[in-house]
Amino acid sequence: MDKLRMQTLDGVQDNIDKIAALFPNCITERKDAEGKVTLAIDFDKLRQELSSEIVEGREERYQFTWPDKRKAILLANSPINATLRPCREESVDFDNTQNLYIEGDNLDVLKCLKETYLGKVKMIYIDPPYNTGNDFVYEDDFAESTSEYLANSGQYDEQGNRLVKNLDSNGRFHTDWLNMIYPRLKIAKDFLTKDGVIFISIDDNEIRNMRNVCDEIFGLKNFGGTIIWKKKTNGNNVGIIPPVHDYILVYAKNIESVYDIGFKNTDISSYCNPDNDPRGLWTTMDLSANHKGPYFGITNPATGEVFYPSDGRYWVFNEKEVLRRIKEGRIIFGKSGNSRPVQKVFLLERGFSKRKVESWWDKHGMNEDATAELKELFGVTKVFSHPKPVELIYNLCSIILEKDDIMFDFFSGSATSAHAVLKLNAEDKGNRKYILVQLPEDIDENLKVADTTVKTYAENSIFLLDSIKRPHVITEIAKERIKKAAEKIKKETDTSIDYGFRVLKLDSSNMKDIYYSPAEYNQQTLFTKTESVKPDRTSEDLLFQVMLELGATLDSKIERMEIEGKTIYNVANNYLVACFDDEINDNVVTAIAKMQPQYAVLRDSSMADDSTATNFEQIFKTYSPNTVTKVL
Repeated sequence: MDKLRMQTLDGVQDNIDKIAALFPNCITERKDAEGKVTLAIDFDKLRQELSSEIVEGREERYQFTWPDKRKAILLANSPINATLRPCREESVDFDNTQNLYIEGDNLDVLKCLKETYLGKVKMIYIDPPYNTGNDFVYEDDFAESTSEYLANSGQYDEQGNRLVKNLDSNGRFHTDWLNMIYPRLKIAKDFLTKDGVIFISIDDNEIRNMRNVCDEIFGLKNFGGTIIWKKKTNGNNVGIIPPVHDYILVYAKNIESVYDIGFKNTDISSYCNPDNDPRGLWTTMDLSANHKGPYFGITNPATGEVFYPSDGRYWVFNEKEVLRRIKEGRIIFGKSGNSRPVQKVFLLERGFSKRKVESWWDKHGMNEDATAELKELFGVTKVFSHPKPVELIYNLCSIILEKDDIMFDFFSGSATSAHAVLKLNAEDKGNRKYILVQLPEDIDENLKVADTTVKTYAENSIFLLDSIKRPHVITEIAKERIKKAAEKIKKETDTSIDYGFRVLKLDSSNMKDIYYSPAEYNQQTLFTKTESVKPDRTSEDLLFQVMLELGATLDSKIERMEIEGKTIYNVANNYLVACFDDEINDNVVTAIAKMQPQYAVLRDSSMADDSTATNFEQIFKTYSPNTVTKVL
């Protein structure tokens, strides 16, 4: 039996493995801080493999950098001992829904989800802090003392993550924002399917840096364009040109795979293949143009009739090229063979297509519409500053998401993304799924440092939460918004779709430190630490951490059953079967083996006696030899 790792992927080690596969001669060994021999990259050899002229030192070259960029890259790659704990009591239709609402620092949540959702998300939409000088940004350096921590902002979330007000007077104004956004986007890229797309809302303050970051992470060639979004009509007399527009940057995982997604071809209906041409569907195109070019007679080989360009027009090909194309069947004389010469244009060979922007493209709604939507749901105005309207996210979803795709938003704020997905599903009875992530900001703490405008939003939020008897945390408003939006859509459409969501909360690992660093414990302390699972964790907590490690998506169907008084979890129809109870005997192990799961997981300390532990592998060899067995 193998022991589960129970921590997120080590991005550095993953990259080393990839390089080792390409350049095995560049792999060397070194001792780490604990004296263990590990694999590492010989960068001198790697440089030799990659270039005959090495760029070294301070030689001038084009680059995009800022203080601590290297640390931001390391932060994206470093593993964490964290997990996502299910919260049934705050969920809606927990056992059946495929939607996820996750509370926690989105960097750690991204790391927790990465292996399981690698290449599975069709669309990402994020609305990160715009860096206006008043936004709160994540501070990912946890090395400061508690006194420094409090002096910096006085704000904690439930996991101890810190939010810092990034004032424009700060000498690291752009640096802090870049160090926040870079690792999150670097990890998020890996979530996208081959034809996946990310939409990023941003304003003038950081659009230049956001473009540079995305060009580096996604590649300049995968830039899909910029959507100009009119957010309001009143610019409040700010600047020479009032800032009434924001931007939505569009990047693809692979631009070649998404070119025809979104705005549809307007001329594709004209393609056909009446003569069964092996080159496929084709249509015809005029052989002449109104710009200066060749002028000669083209003879129909079948009838001998000669054709010249119409008055003021010229052929687009010279005589030699025309003869070649006639021979290849690329110039024909009408579909009857007796008309003027035309080009045969094949659909598969076209490098472009005419695409028409939908009539709704300039109708995305504005901030005031979003405020009105929230007031309609809650009866209270101004509970979120600058919320996005449902119509905006709905329009983006409608051009990208097919009926079974996943939409991911890890700066989810007021949960507009969930509202938009529900609306789209209700219209076409789709099964699109959303994953939303939001830091559980303490509104009481925000209120202490808020300016006049933000203070109004905070006070209204607290009034709303008091009315529904919920804690003063931003995620509580978002969850209530999803519930009310679902009720409204269901009432208006009477459509049966997935209106629920599973709530999960980021927390430290379910495992004690001894699980990860047994070498730190001596023989005497081992006797007092025989249990590696933290005492406040449930079997369902353990199950979800195991699901993440073994690649079972967190929306998987979970069947719960009892065998000889022990609770057995069957995840995704025998993909994973797990039992975390104590005193597991041979009969329970045999029952699990007879289910023939792909993975079977038990706690190392669960075996009733040494006999059961000894028989464990033999039982699986007998009843389910292909099952991969794991222990905690």
